[in-house]
Amino acid sequence: MSTTTTRGVARPAAAKPSKARPRRGLTANNTLNFWLFTGPFLIGLVIFVFVPIGWSIWLSFFEARFTVTPSHFVGFDNYRQMLTDSAFTGSLVTFTVFAAFIVPTTWALSLGLALLVHRLRFMRAFFRSVFFLPTACSYVAAALIWKMSIFNGVRFGLANTVIGWFAADNVAWVSNPSPPWYWLVILTVRLWLQAGFYMILFLAALQNIPQELYEAAAIDGAKQGWQTFRYITLPQLRATSTAVILLLLVAAYQAFDEFYNIISTRATWGQTPLMVLYKTALGANQDYGSGSAGAVILTVLICAVTLLQGKFMGFGRGEESK
Repeated sequence: MSTTTTRGVARPAAAKPSKARPRRGLTANNTLNFWLFTGPFLIGLVIFVFVPIGWSIWLSFFEARFTVTPSHFVGFDNYRQMLTDSAFTGSLVTFTVFAAFIVPTTWALSLGLALLVHRLRFMRAFFRSVFFLPTACSYVAAALIWKMSIFNGVRFGLANTVIGWFAADNVAWVSNPSPPWYWLVILTVRLWLQAGFYMILFLAALQNIPQELYEAAAIDGAKQGWQTFRYITLPQLRATSTAVILLLLVAAYQAFDEFYNIISTRATWGQTPLMVLYKTALGANQDYGSGSAGAVILTVLICAVTLLQGKFMGFGRGEESK
């Protein structure tokens, strides 16, 4: 090693920086890593989502009975047939009313549960797990339990046993369409199944609210309870509330499992759009062309309602525009 002399004192020369060794293995190529991890998911997304959607749109313009291979072009006849079908249009109106009720009810219930769990000082993990546990239950299994055990319509059922304590007559919950008691069965099972999932979303958002906001509000004289909830908690939950409502709207129009198992497709009342499409495409006529047209109409309706709701609540706007 060479040295330099300054005022008679020998000092070693500065060592040359060593060249960085090239990275080896999978960490050397970020692009390769990206495609290795996302490639299988993208392939499955294209095969099982994009291709069926494209084929359904293509099939909706053709006559296709008892086969998914289009025979001849019919233009918008399939769309005209579905829009004039009273069963399909009636299901859309019915489930618009259903969505208008189930969405705010689930939003309020899940937010209330999140506030209760968030305020707990002990056993918070236990109650969080208890409320979230129904989310892991199958919609089919829950619907059958509700129909055959709780609201089975006989005097030994749980619901009729409870109302029997008040000297009330037995109620045929799902077999008699008038009055529509079946809505109580369907709404309660859906609330039980999905409220816990959205509670977790609200709970995560509540934990991210800075505590300094509540301390500043207390210094300014704000009272604990409604004032802090209205002016601090609720505005801070705006983004989460918007996402929750969007998910609830889509889930409401895609309802099928509980309705199919509680009401069945033989009933002429309380049909969901997906149940009507199921009977159209897989029923006696197996009209895949009309079924595909109905699926496209339902998709457009869901997108329109979602975009209007997102625009109303400011979904996607930055913090600077609020």
